[in-house]
Amino acid sequence: MDEALKLKKATYHLWTFTISKMISSLGSNVLGFGISLYILAMTGSATSFAVNMICSIVPRTLLAPIAGMMADKYSKKPIILIAQACTVLTMGGLLTYSSIFGMSVTAIYITTAIYSITSTFIGITFSSSIANLVDGERLQKATSFNQASLSVAAIGGPALGGMMYGFVSIEVFLIIHMAAYATAFLLEATMDFKLYSKKEGKSDGDKENFLQSFKEGFRYLKTKRVVSIIIWVALWINFFFSALNVGGTYVLVELLHVNSRHIGIIEASGAVGMLIASIYFATRKQVKYPLLFSKRFILLMAISLGLMTIPLWIEFSYILIVIFYIAIFISFSVFGVFTNTPIGVMMQTEVEEEYRGRVFGILETMAMAMMPLGTMLFGVLFDKLPAQWILLGSSSTLIVITLYMLRSSVLKEAYPELAKVTNSIKFTEKIQQP
Repeated sequence: MDEALKLKKATYHLWTFTISKMISSLGSNVLGFGISLYILAMTGSATSFAVNMICSIVPRTLLAPIAGMMADKYSKKPIILIAQACTVLTMGGLLTYSSIFGMSVTAIYITTAIYSITSTFIGITFSSSIANLVDGERLQKATSFNQASLSVAAIGGPALGGMMYGFVSIEVFLIIHMAAYATAFLLEATMDFKLYSKKEGKSDGDKENFLQSFKEGFRYLKTKRVVSIIIWVALWINFFFSALNVGGTYVLVELLHVNSRHIGIIEASGAVGMLIASIYFATRKQVKYPLLFSKRFILLMAISLGLMTIPLWIEFSYILIVIFYIAIFISFSVFGVFTNTPIGVMMQTEVEEEYRGRVFGILETMAMAMMPLGTMLFGVLFDKLPAQWILLGSSSTLIVITLYMLRSSVLKEAYPELAKVTNSIKFTEKIQQP
């Protein structure tokens, strides 16, 4: 294909991918929030609500490696389209069931589980396809747009979900979702997932069974030390920031007695910060040393986690508490995007195409497993120990882990030219000495 035509197609992909991802992400947030309200209204039980969360988390954790393996082994476009079609059919199935038999909690659980499965296949396959859809110069822009779509969904999802719950029946709710996912399906059907593919013919994965293919993914990671380190750093970040997910609300509600309306504003400010940072990244040049860039912002995130404790040591007025935590949550989000976007681009470029799906699948599984583990651990800790010491301990530990895992030798291994620059500076200083 002519290069000018490929660039034109890549531009089309950039916007189509963003719109499709925004529809899917917004739909997911609206569905999650709306369905949760329906369950609570039907049962009045927190246990039923928790079971629905389990139906969402467990399939994603277990099936992410399979989704990654299939993304590497088979053509990506059919996987995404089949999964998206299954999402539409699942919504249609629940709509039909509720029309005939009436809505039941069991039917919602099944729908949630199936939706979790389909969204896992769509998400991982899309993540492993970004470098195939757009040219290298716009990988950062595509990754930023992906972050922006998640931000818009985080801001608009609960608002739309709550509004739809209040004004429309669950049947209308499901019809709107079917229409949204069908639109995403039509957009994705027009995309060329092999536009910038470097694969020639069939990969060796076609000769492997699932277990061999899965093991090959881990063997590949052992040969990519820097990528392995990135995955481990990501897992530690997820684990220690469970302290924020658990402790943030606990500190605001139980210790500082912030009004629930203001808590909503504080949490929403995080999504706004994420959106602003994503737009900024979409307009700037690609980061030259992503790992070094991300290291700095991981450290800033860890410091911000420690700064959360200031109102627990020093007495603030109520309005100052609200303003302070709005600033903290915006900082978390901005630093998070500044960490994730360069790393996301690096994962697209450093991981070979034939292994990309498995690497993202392994990352997804390990990250999903860390979240409930961290949530349970920190939930117990916040009941037993003072919140400020837990947050300071998490902050300090994350700083130490980051400084060790992303030490100078690792950065020089990732970017050999940094070693040359450092040696050149040392040599110059030595010459200039009297």
